[in-house]
Order: sequence, then structure tokens, then C-alpha cells
Amino acid sequence: MQPILYSFRRCPYAMRARLALAAAGLRPGLDLQLREIALKAKPPELLQASPKATVPVLVQPDGAVIEESLAVMHWALEQADPLGWWHGWSAGDQAVMQALIAENDGPFKHHLDRFKYPDRYPGETAEPHRREALAILRRWSEHLAGGGWLLGDRAALADWALLPFVRQFRLADPAGFDGEPGLAPLQAWLARFLGCPELAAVMEPPWAERSPWRSPGWLYHLALRPEWNAARGEGSYRRSTRGQSLEEVGFIHLSAAHQLEATARRFYADVPPGELLLLTIDPQRLAGAGLEVRQEPAPGSGERFPHLYGPLPLEAVLLAQPFLAP
Repeated sequence: MQPILYSFRRCPYAMRARLALAAAGLRPGLDLQLREIALKAKPPELLQASPKATVPVLVQPDGAVIEESLAVMHWALEQADPLGWWHGWSAGDQAVMQALIAENDGPFKHHLDRFKYPDRYPGETAEPHRREALAILRRWSEHLAGGGWLLGDRAALADWALLPFVRQFRLADPAGFDGEPGLAPLQAWLARFLGCPELAAVMEPPWAERSPWRSPGWLYHLALRPEWNAARGEGSYRRSTRGQSLEEVGFIHLSAAHQLEATARRFYADVPPGELLLLTIDPQRLAGAGLEVRQEPAPGSGERFPHLYGPLPLEAVLLAQPFLAP
């Protein structure tokens, strides 16, 4: 049994959790399971572990659940803290870290969201929130002027907890951030982070997969892009498998998560990258539409596959993404 981390590559909360786990020497596939999610299709296992379903979520082998990114960071550093992110600092320094992180997770995140995504907040405009966020960043920049890190001449937990959010602020307007006067220490601090191997490692496999984890609780179908595009215009999908329609076969071939690679190799090996789509299907939505799925043996092998008896409704498809083999 290994801890399970539910993560999302671009989420700054998940990013800082991965940074701490990596700093502790933990490795996906060896010391923990990493399950990349899609925000539009959160797997049932995540929802069961944490109904609020905001990443990161760490499920421990005994079933205990850690639902906050800062708590995941502290958990990781309790396993090992070889770089001294938290341990070895004085109580006063730790109190400063906690205050900086609270300012980031509270006021700064409030203004960051409304600056970066003003359309999500009716009645809000971006510029006032940009100004308020910059006022906070200037205070942080003063901390950095003393030694290049928030608490002096070496990186601490506060640096790694704040940096992903400052990165998000810059992404909203890179030229504006880089040209902002009076932020030289903070701009250098962020630039060092953007080029560091620690960030590069947690933004690539195995720490950040490019396709979501495939839940055993869902069903799947491989579709050619033109046929899926046609189905979107027609209102339902009626292809059984490659070269055969629902009407010809009588059902639509589906797969469980563990069957996809073999199906892709057998039937779609010659399809150009990007032209083969993976449809992620919610079986509960199929049942709600009165559709029957039967587990039936495949000719020749006896392996049982799910077969959908009827057209696939578009609303049952949670995701349609290019199929990426592991």
C-alpha cells in the first residue's frame, strides 16, 4: 500500500505539494501513486476520499486523508527534510513563514484570482486587484532584498509555498510583470524558480502526467476524430468500432481502463497522433439514460469487454481527449 496523491499539473496548490514531496525524496510509482485528474471529470475515487475534490488530496495507506496543500507539504517534510525547508529554523522564523503563507493563501490569492480571471467575478475589474496584489509583492520583495530568499540566504518552506502563486501572477501578464519597477529582488527570485530543476521535475512525468489517470469506475471508447466530430453535430455517437457502425454490430465496443492499450495496438496502431481520441464515459449517466451495458466475452480470447447496447449520448462523455499511450 502506498499513499495516493490526486494532483493537477497546473494548479499552484498541487504544484507546491509536489515540490515538497519531491524534496522529501518521495518518487511516484515507488513511494506513492500519483493520479493526475481533469478538472472537468474528477474521478469517483477522489470524490469519495474528499467530497470537496480540490487538489491536492493525499490518501494515506490507512485511509486518512490530507486535503490541504500546506498540510501535504508538512506531511512530506515530516517524512524527510534533507534541504531544511522547515526543520532547523527558529520558532520566530517559522512564525514568519506561517505569516507569509497566510498572506499568500488569503489576500494575495483573492486578488490574483480576480486579476487573472475577472470574468468569473461579476462586478469586478482586474486593475484594482492587480494593484493590490502588487502591493503585497512589493512587501515580499523587501524580504528578498536581504539575501535572495524570503528568510535570508537559503530557501525555506515559505519560498516554495509562495513561488507557484507568483508564477501564476506573472503568467497573467508576463511583459507587465517583467517591466514592473521596484520589484528587482522578487523578479530575480521568480526567474531563478522558473529555471530551476526542482520546478522542471514536478511539471513533467512522472510528477505531472499529460493525460488524466484512468479510473476503473469509468468506461472508455477509442474514437477517430472525424467520427467524434460528426457525432457532436448529430447529437449522439453511433460507431461500434473502427470501420463498423452500431447498426452493423448491434452494440458499441467499450473498454475498461486496463484494456485500452491492447485495444489501441490491435485496431488503431496506424492512426496518426492526435487523430485517435479517448472518450471517458460515466456509466451512471448511461444507466440514467436507460441504456444497457453488458460484460461479454470477445471472440477468440474469452476476455470480457463492456458493450453498450444503444447509441452513446454526448452527455455521458465526460472527456474527449487525444489518446496517449503510457
